[in-house]
Amino acid sequence: HLNTCPVGIATQDPELRKRFTGDPEHVINFFRFLAEDLREIMAELGFRTINEMVGKVEMLKVKQKVQHWKYKELDLRPILYKEPADESIGQYKQVEQDHGIEQVLDRKLIEHARLALEEKAPISSTFNIRNTDRAVGAMLSNEISKRYKGEGLPDAAIRYRFRGSAGQSFGAFSACGLEFTLEGEANDYFGKGLSGARLVVVPDREAKFKPSENIIIGNVAFYGATSGEAYIRGMAGERFAVRNSGVKTVVEGIGDHGCEYMTGGIVVVLGETGKNFAAGMSGGMAYVYNPRGEFERHVNPGMVGLDPMEEEDFKRVRALIRSHFHYTSSQVAADILQDWDNQKTHFTKVMPRDYKAVLEKRKALALQAEEAERAAAKTA
Repeated sequence: HLNTCPVGIATQDPELRKRFTGDPEHVINFFRFLAEDLREIMAELGFRTINEMVGKVEMLKVKQKVQHWKYKELDLRPILYKEPADESIGQYKQVEQDHGIEQVLDRKLIEHARLALEEKAPISSTFNIRNTDRAVGAMLSNEISKRYKGEGLPDAAIRYRFRGSAGQSFGAFSACGLEFTLEGEANDYFGKGLSGARLVVVPDREAKFKPSENIIIGNVAFYGATSGEAYIRGMAGERFAVRNSGVKTVVEGIGDHGCEYMTGGIVVVLGETGKNFAAGMSGGMAYVYNPRGEFERHVNPGMVGLDPMEEEDFKRVRALIRSHFHYTSSQVAADILQDWDNQKTHFTKVMPRDYKAVLEKRKALALQAEEAERAAAKTA
């Protein structure tokens, strides 16, 4: 935790917490009063439970005093119509819903991964995937976390390759020890809540399009992700890495609102970005390949600055691009690496100002500690 929340909510820093005037007890009291108020209204209407209120449209009354012009032609009767039925006929939940949880892809993954789960033995396999396969990896990750908590399995102990079009939330909450390679494309919420796994996306082997110019994963990728790494050979949709707090990822272009509310991690964009980049970004770092010099006009400067690249930044970015090429065989990555001395000058570093101040303060304190140790050693 880096204590960089600018309004003092998600922080333990006493000085920053002073900026937050609220009190957690106020929220508790609000919900308590809300429940008590609801109970009084229900009692007036003759209901003991909320379930008893289901379908009782006859208890609703239309306010006649509303004068706004938009209400003149509003008729709610078709929506509130209730088919006459005997009192013995139930009004809600007469049949248990079947969401097909027993048939989801993760059941197959868990069964195949039994040896890795029990003995940490490395395994690998290939599976077909469809857009109805949602949150692939979440249930498997639950099995990992139940056994090994946050530590997870050794790196890439479970290595699965998928081919097809993945549904929403592919790799959601995926734990340490998982390595998922998707050959195809993915829908929204890719890598949501990623928790230590490695995710790789490449175009289908029969695809004819240019990956760096086409969207290969949907919107809101890595929402709330905390750790892990990901390499996307292609573009992502909007709100890429929103609320990312620890994932390192490389992508070849993104839509609007990239790195929104990001608090940690590293994002490398090897292509164009949409507007409003880094809005509300309070932590982490982003590096954008900007050979045309057009990136600056897409940045929301409210909380971030565009800093010059230092030697440490070049090393970090180069290492991530090498990993990107290793896992995806990206032509964009190959071109940049082959002409690194020239291409590295086209990278722009995006860093939150408060986050930068925290890191500089830590660096200064570390230097002071080193100097104190050297001084103590001389006098000893």
